[in-house]
Amino acid sequence: MDQESLIERLTAENEEFRRLRDEHRRHDQELEALKGTATLSADQQWRASELKKLKLIAKDRMETIIRHARSGVTA
Repeated sequence: MDQESLIERLTAENEEFRRLRDEHRRHDQELEALKGTATLSADQQWRASELKKLKLIAKDRMETIIRHARSGVTA
């Protein structure tokens, strides 16, 4: 099974994966909106840093779920 098919299957069947994917997408959208701001305040800079960390956490967990699905192990 290729990566894209596996991601589609996990999105349909795995609630945690679906939630993580949605969180990652929301964090990315918020980060992009902040990047559109000419000058970021200190609070906005902190939030941008926090969003990057949250995105990475979600991505790492999704990758773990994908690896387990490939090996046939339940995450």
